[in-house]
Amino acid sequence: MHVNLPEKRYYKIGEVADAFGVNASLIRFWEKEFKVIKPKKNAKGNRLFTKEDIENFKLIYNLVKERGFTLDGAKQKLKKNAHELVSNQEIITRLESVKAELLKIKNQL
Repeated sequence: MHVNLPEKRYYKIGEVADAFGVNASLIRFWEKEFKVIKPKKNAKGNRLFTKEDIENFKLIYNLVKERGFTLDGAKQKLKKNAHELVSNQEIITRLESVKAELLKIKNQL
């Protein structure tokens, strides 16, 4: 999944939800379920997600939404193979970027 977020230090929950095409309630749910998601909270109690949180959301989204893992299965996979999953996600992200560039070139022809 290609997530299109501007480069920032922190992202609000609405921005994260929009980028993944899900409801903010799912973002809150995944935050509670997956310990790797650790947003900061401002004085008002609003969640502020870091780039690391976004990368973890990408992994969770891939496991749960794209590959059909259960939440428990995704937790186990993250726990056992986190490094492998990150490497695979980086490769997928790069390939999506290359694909987008190629499509842009194709459309210009």
